[in-house]
Amino acid sequence: MKFNISYDKNKTIQGLRYHFFSKREIKALLIIVNVFAIIAAILFYSGKIRPEPFVLFSFIWIIMMISIWFILPYSIYRKSTTFKESFSLFLNESGIRLDNERGYVNWPWETFTKYFESPNFFHLYFDEKSFFLVPKDNMDEETMNNLREVLQSKIRV
Repeated sequence: MKFNISYDKNKTIQGLRYHFFSKREIKALLIIVNVFAIIAAILFYSGKIRPEPFVLFSFIWIIMMISIWFILPYSIYRKSTTFKESFSLFLNESGIRLDNERGYVNWPWETFTKYFESPNFFHLYFDEKSFFLVPKDNMDEETMNNLREVLQSKIRV
């Protein structure tokens, strides 16, 4: 199977957000900060504490959301040259080959540890922090279904 891929900036930023929000650490951090913010709000409105803890946890929540929603995805996008290039992607029995005018890379299926699908991308993970985004933009429904089948059979989740 072969298809051409390129990256749209807004969709790529959204795909990077999905990556960050899929991490267990970030989910746990969001839950902890939200629980403490809710507890602080309840205690503040019941008159048990002063407003400072409520304001502090609200501030922490806002800073955390700005970091995860804007700063992290935009900094990753800006630093990576991959998102500004176009590629040809080949899938075969042995793995994935990625080509462009600067060269190529072969990834055997064993190098991928997991994958998941978001609205605009297939996220292929080498490890917890290294991943490759395969955009769905240039794929029809049949190609996406074939790719799903290949990924399910080749990458053991």
